[in-house]
Amino acid sequence: MLKARLEADLHAAMKARDELVTSTLRMAITAVRNAEVAGTQARELSDDEVLAVLAKEAKKRREAAVAFGDAGRVELAAKERAEEEVLVAYLPVQLSDDDIALIVRQELAAGGFSGRSSMGPAMKAAQKAVAGRAEGGRVAAEVRRQLGA
Repeated sequence: MLKARLEADLHAAMKARDELVTSTLRMAITAVRNAEVAGTQARELSDDEVLAVLAKEAKKRREAAVAFGDAGRVELAAKERAEEEVLVAYLPVQLSDDDIALIVRQELAAGGFSGRSSMGPAMKAAQKAVAGRAEGGRVAAEVRRQLGA
């Protein structure tokens, strides 16, 4: 499981005294544990759910790096980018824009989606086909573009 890999890598980073990787993995494992106890009943997350948590954390780091960079806080922006790089190593390879366009085109054709009113169902089908290999915003933009919305 991915959670076990995160914990093993944390122990290795602690032994190697790699402060960046140690703190980043601690944060990631904490986020996973918080997701496990969220809701009405505690449960073990599947690897796909752990990947979703890691993707969310990586996105937070990317957005924070942009915010710090815009505010002139270069050292904090660099730290956030470094943390994001550690997290990205655990995520699947992201699709290119061309790959997203092809997948969206196929899903729109398969589902018979057209027009602005089918945006919701088309997004659901496209997100399922992409399966976490691209950010939702990129997929939504492509769906909107192809639907002419």
